[in-house]
Amino acid sequence: MFPLPDIITAEAFAEVPKALHWTGEPTPWLEGRPWGKPGSFLEGPGFGRDGFLYCVDIPYGRIFRIAPDGTFELFVQYDGEPNGLRIHRDGRIFVADHKRGIMIIDPISRMAEPYVEQVEGKRLIGPNDLVFTPKGEIYFTDMGDSDLDRPDGRLVHIDTRGNARIVLDNLAAPNGLALNGAGTMLYLNMFRENAVWQMRLQPDGGVSRVSRFLQLSGGLGPDGLLTDSADNLLVVHGGLGCVWVFSPLGEPLQRVVSPRGKMTTNLAFGVTDPHQIYITDSTTGTILTARLPVPGRLPYSHTTE
Repeated sequence: MFPLPDIITAEAFAEVPKALHWTGEPTPWLEGRPWGKPGSFLEGPGFGRDGFLYCVDIPYGRIFRIAPDGTFELFVQYDGEPNGLRIHRDGRIFVADHKRGIMIIDPISRMAEPYVEQVEGKRLIGPNDLVFTPKGEIYFTDMGDSDLDRPDGRLVHIDTRGNARIVLDNLAAPNGLALNGAGTMLYLNMFRENAVWQMRLQPDGGVSRVSRFLQLSGGLGPDGLLTDSADNLLVVHGGLGCVWVFSPLGEPLQRVVSPRGKMTTNLAFGVTDPHQIYITDSTTGTILTARLPVPGRLPYSHTTE
C-alpha cells in the first residue's frame, strides 16, 4: 500500500541501575500482566526546565529523574500508579495516575497531591496519559481496564480552573494523546483497537469529527504519541518494540526499532537537540534514544504564553 519506511535502530541512553530495582513484593498493578515482577516498568518521559529527563515507574509508584549523563535518581515515591507525565510551564509535574487520578507533584517539596479524582460525579477508572493545550487546558485518557468487550474508557477535558468533563465515552482502552502544531486537532491512541483516532477540538473543550486515522497491526497496541514540527505523528507501538513515524497524511516514513525489548511505551523529544527522541523501553528499564530527520517541537513546559 505504501513504500517501506526507513528503519532506524535506537541506542541505549540510560538504564535503571540495580540499586534502584524494586525488591519488595509485587504490587496490584502487576496482577494479570505477563511481566512477572520486573525491577521497574518505565513510562511517561518528559524533560523539565532543569534539563533533566523525568519518567515514571508505574507499579512501584516512583518517578525517576535522569541527568544528561544518564544517571538515574529516585525523585519521588508515593502511594500510586503513575503512568502519563507532563510538565507545566511553572515546573509542576502533572501525572495521570492509574490508581489516584490526576496528580500534581511540586518540584521543590516533591510532594504529590490529587488534582482531579472524579469527573461529573463519577470515579475515575484509571487515567493513562495526558496532554496540555497551548492555553494550559488538559485532556487525559481514563483507560482503566477497558477493552473491546468492556468499552468503558473515557476522554476527559480539564479547563484552566480545574473543572473536568467527559468529552468522549464508551472507548476501548484510550491511551496516548497528542496535538497538532496549531492546537486544533487531537490524536488519540486506541490501544485495544490497535488504531489511532483523530478529532477536531472545539472552543468549549469538546471534540467533533471523530474518525479513525490509522489502523495498525501486530504487537499489543499504540501507547505513547507525539507530533513533530512538521505535524508528523510518532506512534509508540507497545509489544512490537518500535516507534512509527507517519506523515500528516498517514504515510509511514520511519520505523525506529528497539534493540532491547518489545514493550516500548512512550517517548519525548529532546529540548537541547529536538532531532533526538527518548523512548521508554519499559520491561528492560531502559531509556533509548534515536535521531530523526525532522525535529520535534518544544513541550508545553518550555513554551511561553
